[in-house]
Amino acid sequence: QVLLAESGGGWVQPGGSLTLSCVHSGGTFRRYSVAWFRQVAGKEREFVAAMRANGGYTYYLDSVRGRFTISRDNAKSTVYLQMNSLKPEDSAVYYCAADQSLILSDVRRHMAYDYWGQGTQVTVSS
Repeated sequence: QVLLAESGGGWVQPGGSLTLSCVHSGGTFRRYSVAWFRQVAGKEREFVAAMRANGGYTYYLDSVRGRFTISRDNAKSTVYLQMNSLKPEDSAVYYCAADQSLILSDVRRHMAYDYWGQGTQVTVSS
């Protein structure tokens, strides 16, 4: 059984930085495409960033491109989300997701991912 466990959330002032981590277990991590989504209460889960299993291609939500960076360490079975220049509108519960058979057209669709973490809260405020 694949399990994902996020950590690294918290409170930060606008303009600050946070790094989220997500540890994957129960499968061969390098075979999984991974992604970060976020959700605010009452709204749909929103795609933030993704990295494919093959080639490591990355994809970003337009509003975070240039501020957030997704990366992975296959030796540690971990995916990261480095978040810089944070804004209040980045506040949300952040979830990591993984899928072994993700196709390109599904990268930004949360319904396409089979495995999810429990989420970690990020709050950006002064």
